[in-house]
Amino acid sequence: QVQLVESGGGLVQPGGSLRLSCAASGSIFSRNVIMGWYRQAPGKQRELVATITAIGSKNYADSVKGRFTISRDNAKNTATLQMNSLKPEDTAVYYCNAFNVVTKSNNWGQGTQVTVSS
Repeated sequence: QVQLVESGGGLVQPGGSLRLSCAASGSIFSRNVIMGWYRQAPGKQRELVATITAIGSKNYADSVKGRFTISRDNAKNTATLQMNSLKPEDTAVYYCNAFNVVTKSNNWGQGTQVTVSS
């Protein structure tokens, strides 16, 4: 069973930075797997933050472009989200996701809380 474990969340002031990490058990970081970060704020639907393919193609939500950077290390089975210039509206639970485009297997982490507040 594939497991994804996020870490790195916390409380930060507006304008600050946080780095989220996602560690995967098993070799899910295949060429068929898109890694992604999603977030869900209270009372809102879960939304895409960023995705990255096995060959490094990246996609970002408009709201985080220029501030967040997604990366992955296929050898270490990890994915990272570097978040800079954080805003209060970035406050949410952030989830790591691994989607296999061939098998359609879709795996989620348990989530990590990010709070941006002064």
